[in-house]
Amino acid sequence: MASFWQRLFGGDTTAVMRPEKASLALLGADMHSHLLPGLDDGAETVAHSLDLLRALRDLGYRKLVMTPHIMGDFYKNTPEGIRAALALLRTEAAAAGLGDVALDCAAEYYLDEFLGSKLADGTEMLTFGGDKRYLLFETSYMNEPLNFYEIVFEMKSQGYRPVLAHPERYTYLYGRFAEIEKMRRDYDILLQVNLNSLAGYYSPAAKKVAEQLVDGGLVDFVGTDTHHLRHTDTLLKRTLTQPHMAKLLQLPLLNNTL
Repeated sequence: MASFWQRLFGGDTTAVMRPEKASLALLGADMHSHLLPGLDDGAETVAHSLDLLRALRDLGYRKLVMTPHIMGDFYKNTPEGIRAALALLRTEAAAAGLGDVALDCAAEYYLDEFLGSKLADGTEMLTFGGDKRYLLFETSYMNEPLNFYEIVFEMKSQGYRPVLAHPERYTYLYGRFAEIEKMRRDYDILLQVNLNSLAGYYSPAAKKVAEQLVDGGLVDFVGTDTHHLRHTDTLLKRTLTQPHMAKLLQLPLLNNTL
């Protein structure tokens, strides 16, 4: 059987020293990115979207679930607007010779009072994973939401599978790793780690928590959270050769089930 590094680098183990040969093809799909043009703090134009799409394809991805922010008081995206941006990008990607990458959309919902209202009103939520109905959400990086578990309960009561985006980046959870474990163990909240956290891209503290999550086998999804080419460059040049990548990609991740 091929070793981990042989599978990661396409059989060429010398590529460990040459990151430009690296691949994330084992994951199959990325389920967190901001490639849809003009919707949030990610890609601003179609040309920018295509550059990012090309970079992710070169890293080995063959499916991208793009997840623009939805925030009640800032990014007021709607399912209709997001689907329109997806249709545009699919057309432009095919014309640019990038049609071999399957493109889909969901959203990254910010946990605020507006999300609670949407759930209470039965507003359509953009999910991924087909009938699995995975719902990606995030919180403030610094302030712990008092209604966290109330909102999670509402998600689950409506048949959604909550997926917490990048738990390693929430400073209010630093020093409280047991709370993250409880989220997954007791409340069945799936956890999505940003790949670049393993390279210390966001902070040393985020890197430490990401590594703890990998060591504990607590990672369900990984995402690129791509907003710009700095993210894809970091993936290629730094993240793929991090020691914890080997451990991460041996976990039963759900990316390749999408």
